[in-house]
Amino acid sequence: MIPTHTAPDAPRLLTGLIGSGIGKSLSPALHEAEGDAHGRRCLYRLMDLDVLGLTPDALPELLRAAQVTGFGGLNITHPCKQRVIRHLDELSPEARALGAVNTVVFREGRRIGHNTDGWGFAQGFRRGLPDAALTHAVQLGAGGAGAAVAHAALGLGVERLTLFDRDRERAQALAARLGAQFPGRRVEAGESLEAAMREADGLIHATPTGMAAHPGLPLPAAWLRPGQWVAEVVYVPLETELLRVARARGCATVHGGYMAVYQAARAFELFSGLRPDLGRMLAHFERLIAPPAGVAGA
Repeated sequence: MIPTHTAPDAPRLLTGLIGSGIGKSLSPALHEAEGDAHGRRCLYRLMDLDVLGLTPDALPELLRAAQVTGFGGLNITHPCKQRVIRHLDELSPEARALGAVNTVVFREGRRIGHNTDGWGFAQGFRRGLPDAALTHAVQLGAGGAGAAVAHAALGLGVERLTLFDRDRERAQALAARLGAQFPGRRVEAGESLEAAMREADGLIHATPTGMAAHPGLPLPAAWLRPGQWVAEVVYVPLETELLRVARARGCATVHGGYMAVYQAARAFELFSGLRPDLGRMLAHFERLIAPPAGVAGA
């Protein structure tokens, strides 16, 4: 059970999130509740560029303001994950490899950039699909989240990764970058999704399709077959149409909630130095996104 308050004299931690359109972010609830569970008073503030009437050009000002007012760090999301790098003193190996930062830690006057997205995906994949065959995976989406997920998939041991994106040049560029980082693996921009799915062990989905604003399937259901696995990145709703159809067709699946929670857990650990309870954070996340009692689907 997560405590609802901490002692008045509990150690304090101030963190936050910079991005656009982040008003519905679950990060404040996740970070603050986990802080409570550790007896640590945590305040997580949203810095929504849209609400503040700012552009990403305000990043230097926001970073400096957070640093001098005692923030332990900041999460960074769209459209600032690449832009923030030029304002940092140091990058973790993961952030450097991905060319994107989603977590900035302030330590002794320095700004250190991390990327926890890939770690979050990998942890969720291991938990949800521990016995998945990794000879050949197909991935839909080569954007910011897609890059982190693809890097994580290769780190998990995927031998051949075929990338598809509406912007073929973006898929080609990501394939070239990952191929250089993982010599000996086959990373390619695919030509025919139908043909690739006939050969693949599984599918990684890293596009917005399936979200409330983008309903539907990212590929024809008939292209999924029994014995394949499907790893989803979308987490609202937790049960996407892709996951429902995939299970009905005999596929093993893992939902996007794991990645969402585990990347937040890793960021919490970087900010606080405390070891988060992943199971507790996942249970809290599931309560946060559950439909209210009496609502259809609850």
